[in-house]
Amino acid sequence: MRISLEVIKDKCRQRKITLSELLKQAGVSRNAFYSLAREDYVLPKSIKAIARGLNISPSEFLTEDNKETEKMKLLLNKVDDIAGKHKNIDRDNIRHTLLLLREPPIERLRRALTRGQKPYIHQK
Repeated sequence: MRISLEVIKDKCRQRKITLSELLKQAGVSRNAFYSLAREDYVLPKSIKAIARGLNISPSEFLTEDNKETEKMKLLLNKVDDIAGKHKNIDRDNIRHTLLLLREPPIERLRRALTRGQKPYIHQK
């Protein structure tokens, strides 16, 4: 597994921080970061050895404690349940509606009002 410099830079742009700010917050020196970024493989040798012993990729047994991923899996399972019961409903509409229902009502209202002010919505 490699570090994707482009993904990290893109994530920094999305969060409106510089790479230097990120590294400072993380307590990682620029030299250490760029050294890792140049590596073909950044996992410890022990992880590679275990994967080789099992004849699998390390990604098959490494997990990330990511609550957002779990939330998405639950959401998609709920979409599957609803779509299974109602064959004529679009799965994307189900997913979008369930995502909107997670937001506080005031946020949903604010988004609807903002969307209603867009000039291209009212054009034919």
